[in-house]
Amino acid sequence: MSVVRLIFLLLVANGAPVLARRLLGARLACPLDGGLRLADHRPLLGRSKTVRGVTAALLVTPAAALAVGLGIQVGLLVAGSAMAGDLLASFVKRRLGIAPSGRALGLDQIPESLLPALAVQSSLHLGPADVLTAVAGFTAAELLLSRILYQVHLRKRPY
Repeated sequence: MSVVRLIFLLLVANGAPVLARRLLGARLACPLDGGLRLADHRPLLGRSKTVRGVTAALLVTPAAALAVGLGIQVGLLVAGSAMAGDLLASFVKRRLGIAPSGRALGLDQIPESLLPALAVQSSLHLGPADVLTAVAGFTAAELLLSRILYQVHLRKRPY
Protein backbone atom coordinates (compact mmCIF):
# COMPACT_ATOMS: atom_id res chain seq x y z
CA MET A 1 0.00 0.00 0.00
CA SER A 2 2.91 2.38 0.66
CA VAL A 3 3.97 2.07 -2.98
CA VAL A 4 0.53 3.15 -4.19
CA ARG A 5 0.55 6.16 -1.86
CA LEU A 6 4.07 7.04 -3.03
CA ILE A 7 3.03 6.89 -6.70
CA PHE A 8 0.09 9.14 -5.85
CA LEU A 9 2.43 11.66 -4.18
CA LEU A 10 4.81 11.51 -7.14
CA LEU A 11 1.92 12.34 -9.46
CA VAL A 12 0.85 15.20 -7.20
CA ALA A 13 4.38 16.63 -6.94
CA ASN A 14 4.96 16.45 -10.67
CA GLY A 15 1.46 17.57 -11.60
CA ALA A 16 1.33 20.56 -9.26
CA PRO A 17 3.51 22.75 -11.53
CA VAL A 18 1.26 21.98 -14.51
CA LEU A 19 -1.88 22.89 -12.58
CA ALA A 20 -0.24 25.99 -11.08
CA ARG A 21 0.60 27.24 -14.58
CA ARG A 22 -3.03 26.77 -15.56
CA LEU A 23 -4.38 28.49 -12.42
CA LEU A 24 -1.80 31.28 -12.03
CA GLY A 25 -0.92 32.04 -15.62
CA ALA A 26 2.25 34.14 -15.80
CA ARG A 27 2.31 34.96 -12.07
CA LEU A 28 5.47 33.65 -10.37
CA ALA A 29 6.60 32.25 -13.71
CA CYS A 30 10.17 33.49 -13.23
CA PRO A 31 12.70 30.91 -14.39
CA LEU A 32 14.67 29.30 -11.57
CA ASP A 33 17.88 29.73 -13.53
CA GLY A 34 17.27 33.45 -14.08
CA GLY A 35 17.90 32.96 -17.80
CA LEU A 36 21.51 31.88 -17.20
CA ARG A 37 23.27 30.32 -20.15
CA LEU A 38 26.34 28.15 -19.78
CA ALA A 39 29.48 27.96 -21.93
CA ASP A 40 27.60 25.74 -24.40
CA HIS A 41 25.23 28.74 -24.97
CA ARG A 42 22.30 26.68 -23.74
CA PRO A 43 20.15 27.56 -20.71
CA LEU A 44 21.12 26.07 -17.38
CA LEU A 45 17.58 24.66 -16.96
CA GLY A 46 15.26 26.53 -19.32
CA ARG A 47 12.34 28.90 -18.94
CA SER A 48 9.84 26.14 -18.14
CA LYS A 49 11.42 25.47 -14.72
CA THR A 50 9.88 28.18 -12.59
CA VAL A 51 9.54 29.42 -9.04
CA ARG A 52 5.78 28.90 -9.47
CA GLY A 53 6.18 25.20 -10.27
CA VAL A 54 8.56 24.34 -7.45
CA THR A 55 6.50 26.35 -4.97
CA ALA A 56 3.31 24.58 -6.06
CA ALA A 57 4.89 21.15 -5.58
CA LEU A 58 6.27 22.08 -2.15
CA LEU A 59 2.87 23.39 -0.99
CA VAL A 60 0.50 20.82 -2.45
CA THR A 61 2.39 17.56 -1.94
CA PRO A 62 2.62 17.75 1.88
CA ALA A 63 -1.14 18.38 2.01
CA ALA A 64 -1.69 15.37 -0.24
CA ALA A 65 0.58 13.30 2.01
CA LEU A 66 -1.58 14.18 5.01
CA ALA A 67 -4.69 13.24 3.06
CA VAL A 68 -3.35 9.72 2.43
CA GLY A 69 -2.16 9.17 5.98
CA LEU A 70 1.47 10.14 5.58
CA GLY A 71 3.18 13.01 7.34
CA ILE A 72 4.06 16.47 6.11
CA GLN A 73 7.74 15.53 6.24
CA VAL A 74 7.18 12.67 3.77
CA GLY A 75 5.28 15.07 1.49
CA LEU A 76 8.09 17.62 1.65
CA LEU A 77 10.71 14.94 0.95
CA VAL A 78 8.77 13.66 -2.04
CA ALA A 79 8.13 17.15 -3.41
CA GLY A 80 11.67 18.44 -2.88
CA SER A 81 13.38 15.38 -4.29
CA ALA A 82 10.92 15.13 -7.21
CA MET A 83 11.67 18.73 -8.11
CA ALA A 84 15.42 18.07 -7.72
CA GLY A 85 15.08 15.09 -10.07
CA ASP A 86 13.09 17.17 -12.54
CA LEU A 87 15.70 19.93 -12.46
CA LEU A 88 18.50 17.41 -12.93
CA ALA A 89 16.68 15.95 -15.93
CA SER A 90 16.22 19.44 -17.39
CA PHE A 91 19.90 20.23 -16.91
CA VAL A 92 20.87 17.01 -18.72
CA LYS A 93 18.32 17.61 -21.48
CA ARG A 94 19.70 21.11 -22.11
CA ARG A 95 23.24 19.68 -22.36
CA LEU A 96 21.95 17.11 -24.88
CA GLY A 97 20.33 19.90 -26.91
CA ILE A 98 16.75 18.85 -26.15
CA ALA A 99 14.49 21.91 -26.09
CA PRO A 100 12.58 22.93 -22.94
CA SER A 101 9.49 20.72 -22.66
CA GLY A 102 11.04 18.40 -25.27
CA ARG A 103 10.48 14.69 -24.79
CA ALA A 104 13.12 12.32 -23.43
CA LEU A 105 11.48 9.05 -22.44
CA GLY A 106 12.97 7.75 -19.22
CA LEU A 107 14.94 10.89 -18.49
CA ASP A 108 11.61 12.68 -18.00
CA GLN A 109 10.35 10.12 -15.49
CA ILE A 110 13.18 8.27 -13.73
CA PRO A 111 15.01 11.05 -11.83
CA GLU A 112 11.77 12.64 -10.61
CA SER A 113 10.49 9.32 -9.28
CA LEU A 114 13.67 7.48 -8.26
CA LEU A 115 15.09 10.29 -6.11
CA PRO A 116 11.88 10.67 -4.06
CA ALA A 117 11.46 6.90 -3.72
CA LEU A 118 15.00 6.66 -2.35
CA ALA A 119 14.44 9.70 -0.11
CA VAL A 120 11.43 8.10 1.62
CA GLN A 121 12.52 4.48 1.33
CA SER A 122 13.27 4.05 5.01
CA SER A 123 10.31 6.15 6.21
CA LEU A 124 7.88 4.03 4.20
CA HIS A 125 9.77 0.76 4.75
CA LEU A 126 10.28 0.18 1.04
CA GLY A 127 12.52 -2.54 -0.30
CA PRO A 128 14.41 -2.36 -3.60
CA ALA A 129 11.53 -4.05 -5.44
CA ASP A 130 9.12 -1.46 -4.01
CA VAL A 131 11.35 1.38 -5.24
CA LEU A 132 11.47 -0.12 -8.73
CA THR A 133 7.71 -0.69 -8.66
CA ALA A 134 7.15 2.96 -7.68
CA VAL A 135 9.37 4.19 -10.53
CA ALA A 136 7.69 1.89 -13.08
CA GLY A 137 4.21 2.71 -11.77
CA PHE A 138 4.89 6.44 -11.86
CA THR A 139 6.32 6.21 -15.38
CA ALA A 140 3.28 4.34 -16.69
CA ALA A 141 0.81 6.63 -14.89
CA GLU A 142 2.64 9.78 -15.99
CA LEU A 143 2.65 8.73 -19.65
CA LEU A 144 -1.07 7.93 -19.51
CA LEU A 145 -2.06 11.04 -17.55
CA SER A 146 0.01 13.31 -19.79
CA ARG A 147 -2.11 12.32 -22.78
CA ILE A 148 -5.33 12.84 -20.84
CA LEU A 149 -4.20 16.24 -19.51
CA TYR A 150 -3.26 17.26 -23.06
CA GLN A 151 -6.70 16.26 -24.33
CA VAL A 152 -8.39 18.41 -21.69
CA HIS A 153 -6.00 21.28 -22.43
CA LEU A 154 -4.11 21.22 -19.11
CA ARG A 155 -0.81 20.30 -20.81
CA LYS A 156 0.76 22.01 -23.80
CA ARG A 157 2.09 18.73 -25.23
CA PRO A 158 0.81 15.14 -25.08
CA TYR A 159 3.90 13.97 -23.16
